Amino acid sequence: MPHITVKPFDTSIIKKGEYGKTKLLFTASDTHSDDELIGVKHEEESFLLHLKKGVENWLLKYDKVTRPLKVNLVKQAIANLSSAFELEVLQSNIAIHPNKPVLANAYEKRIEDFTNIEFPFESVAIEVGFGSGKHLLYQAQQNPNRLFIGIEIHTPSAAQVLKQIKILGLNNIWVVNYDARLLLESIPSNSCHQIFVHFPVPWDKKPHRRVISSSFLEESMRVLEKHGRLELRTDSYKYFWYALETFLGDKVSKTSVEVRKNEALAVTSKYEARWIKQEKDIYDVYVTCLEESEERVLDFDFSFHDVLYKKELLDKINYKPLIFEDAFIHFERLFKVGDEAVLIKLAFGSFDRPEHKFIYMDQFETYYFNSNPVKTLTNYKTHFKIMEYLHV
Repeated sequence: MPHITVKPFDTSIIKKGEYGKTKLLFTASDTHSDDELIGVKHEEESFLLHLKKGVENWLLKYDKVTRPLKVNLVKQAIANLSSAFELEVLQSNIAIHPNKPVLANAYEKRIEDFTNIEFPFESVAIEVGFGSGKHLLYQAQQNPNRLFIGIEIHTPSAAQVLKQIKILGLNNIWVVNYDARLLLESIPSNSCHQIFVHFPVPWDKKPHRRVISSSFLEESMRVLEKHGRLELRTDSYKYFWYALETFLGDKVSKTSVEVRKNEALAVTSKYEARWIKQEKDIYDVYVTCLEESEERVLDFDFSFHDVLYKKELLDKINYKPLIFEDAFIHFERLFKVGDEAVLIKLAFGSFDRPEHKFIYMDQFETYYFNSNPVKTLTNYKTHFKIMEYLHV
């Protein structure tokens, strides 16, 4: 991902203002290290740059939590600030390639776009973790009247599929660079025909990170239309049995499950082809939705009202996770923005679908920097606990 390596410099030269198309909003100093964060806005997108300070040289790079899908925005922001402050660049990978296919912007969707969404197609399908996008693109070509929502947390994969959409001239794919477990809660009830989960990461050593869970199954059944189907495909014997136990477990009152082994699909990824050549077994588990679900109302307000920054907060912040019955809050890092403001990095929400955000606080306003949390009931309840904690 884009970054530059520079000689150490006097950071007091970094001032708020506009540098080309990049607006510098603030700088924030880490209270646990010498690192700094730089809040910027470029072409209407707000995000953070991370200045990581080493002994002999420093690294200016993107921040993972707030990074935009359009990599060129980060490159341009870094280039503009580097030029404006006359930084001595030792190494760079921010070359912008204008001749490469640009992202198909109309088909890139943000999590916020799914508030009160209407789908302009006869039916909808979702693919969770599409990787190279081969299956997603094939399905879209074969079903031009169906909208395919591809969800991929790996940014380079999402960017590559956006380029393929433009090259192939498709108009029935939306790409979302986000955690599928959170996005699913924003999809209207009874709106999807299929949900594909093909070859998810097994996470044998960290099962809590698996996309398949009883709560994921519950959300999938809510989102699917009656007789719609959740389709899991995996090469992991352990994951297959884990998923089967989840789909038939004590937390599921009623379900319809079908199992197949080594079924050949019309399209095969290069990884699946390699596994088949190695005679590795492939397992499919299909779960059919048996009934319609109630519509979900997502009328949640994530503003902070009268919660404003006070210096007493610096002594109150506890960096140990706060655990509740069905959620948690973990204040991970605190950054000082001068003497009158702070930027707080935190994780919160449900244990298997956590949010990762920054909160900006000064004497006049408090808000989630970059974007609000996903509108889920768990996030909304946890937001009130965050407000209570920050109110000093």
